[in-house]
Order: sequence, then C-alpha cells, then structure tokens
Amino acid sequence: MSGVLNVVWTIVKTIIVLGFLIFFHELGHFVTAKLCGIKVNEFSLGMGPKLFGKRKGDTLYALRLLPIGGFVAMEGEDGESDDENSYMSKPKWKRAIVLVAGASMNLLLGLLILGGLTCGEQLIGTRIVAGFRDGATSSAMLCQYDEIKKINGHRVAIDNDIVFELVRDDDGLVDITVKRDGETVELRQVPFVMTEGEDGKKAITLDFTVYGVEKTFFGVIGHAFAWTGSVIKTVWVSLIELITGRYSISELSGPVGVATAVGQASSYGWDSLFLLIAYITVNLGVFNLLPFPALDGGKLALLLVELIRGKPLPKKYEAYINLAGFVILFGLMIIVTVSDVIKLF
Repeated sequence: MSGVLNVVWTIVKTIIVLGFLIFFHELGHFVTAKLCGIKVNEFSLGMGPKLFGKRKGDTLYALRLLPIGGFVAMEGEDGESDDENSYMSKPKWKRAIVLVAGASMNLLLGLLILGGLTCGEQLIGTRIVAGFRDGATSSAMLCQYDEIKKINGHRVAIDNDIVFELVRDDDGLVDITVKRDGETVELRQVPFVMTEGEDGKKAITLDFTVYGVEKTFFGVIGHAFAWTGSVIKTVWVSLIELITGRYSISELSGPVGVATAVGQASSYGWDSLFLLIAYITVNLGVFNLLPFPALDGGKLALLLVELIRGKPLPKKYEAYINLAGFVILFGLMIIVTVSDVIKLF
C-alpha cells in the first residue's frame, strides 16, 4: 500500500511542478500581451474540458481537466478579427515581445532558483584545482592551483562546466587548458578512470576538487547568471548532439521520466528537487524558442517571414504548419513516454 501511495504522491508532485512551470510560462505571455494592449480572451491552465472558469473583464481565467499544458488565447491570434486590440493589429515588435516572454519567464525562474541555491551554499565554487582524491590519475598532469580554462576545446566558465564537459568525454583521456603561474598551459590526454554504470554506459570519475570562495552579494548574482548560462549551454549542446546522433531519442525523458526524476530528486532533499526544477524550466525556455512549428520559436519564425514578405502568411497555411508541428511533437511525446515506461521495467 505504501508503494502505491508513493507513486500517487510522486505523480501529484510532478503535476504541481509542471503545472507551476507552465503557469509561469503562460503568465509571461499574458502579462506582456496585456501591457502591449492585446485583448486576451482566455488564460487557461491545463487542456481539455473546462473544470472551473471565472471571467474578469475581457478575460476568462480557467482550469482545465488535463494537466499537460496551458494557453493564452489572444484575440485574432488564430483568425481574422476587426477588434482594434487584436494580436494581429499590433506592431511586429510587440508581437515578438509577447512570443518571447513565455520562454523568458522560464529562464528567469531558473535564474532565481539557481541564485537561491547559490545563497544556500557555504562557498561559491571556482575553476581552480584545490586537491586530488585518493587514487587520482589526473594528478599526473594537473596541479594544485591550476585554473581550468577549457576542456576538450570547450570553454569552462564555472565549476558546473567542468563536470558537464568531463561527463561528455567517452575515452577517459581529456585535453585540458589551464592557467598555471600566469601562463596558459595545454595539457594533452590527461588520464581519468572510467567507470561503467548499470546501464552499461561509461563515465569519467571526477578525481579532483576545486576551491570555493566566500559569498558576496555580487558574487552570488554573478554565479547565478553564470550557472544559468551553463545550463542553457548544456541544453543546446544536448539538442545538437541528439540531432547529430550522439544521443538517441530513447535517452530523452517525457512526463513519465520527469515524474521518476522528481520522485528521486525529492527523496534527496529540497536542494536536489529545486536543482531539477531549475534544469527543467531552463529546458522549457530553450526548447520553446526553437524555430519549430507550434512552438513560440516557430511563431517567431513566421513573424520573420511576415517581416520579409511585408505581409503575413495566409491563416490557412499558418494553421497547416502549426498543425503539422503539433502532430510531430505529440508523436514524439508518445514515443518518449513509451520509452520511459519501458525503462521502468
């Protein structure tokens, strides 16, 4: 019985987390639409049949049955409208702001969470090698006080980048650029021990530590921005490597995978859960800005086409494009969800 309750509680936590992130995203669209003078017909959390709704002014605020999304329905967004406050009646720069606002809110939320986690740390991590763990192999070439600048040719901005770049290495021999005694030194083929996980994949064992510095107000802010940038880079690199075939679709996570991750992270404590939420919300922000139909980035691309053509695409063609994108995304979600379920067994 306790196992069933744990599953139910995990599902509830996942719905709360995803619902909050979607609400934050849609709130960005809603607030900027209002500020730009665009009439908003509905602000809804969830999809499907309406469970609850209350109208205030021109806007219906609704909660819908399926906790898998949400939307802001703006006047004239998907069709013709004679209303002077319709979406299409506004200048392109205002429409662009509204489209970008959702993803921007997700990125802002990630920044705030990572800033909060930085405040909770005793020290702020640096890129400077502090020491080596027992059995360290990298100590054959790395030295204490080395400041790591690049790993395998990729720039290292903060300590989080060190972990990310080393995790991506697949042979345990790493090229590292360091600053040593004021000079730039290229270290070729620095050896690390590789360990194999339960899934059969090999990963580097991080065998050194880095120094931390005392927290200051501006230090916390700077680290929060750098950490957010690092997460954004992680998302972009992962997307590129998915496209190039380094990672397979089976390694993506859908709602079931997210639920599993939320359950695991929450069992480790609030810091782990909030770190996961930060990564998810940044993922949502970056993903929504991709120039793909049905996403905010796809709508921005259509806005660019309108700018080049001097007039928008006919609504029926725009609808076809968005429908095709939605079908592809929905199909991908089904594939990923099935993969997530298979991983559970």
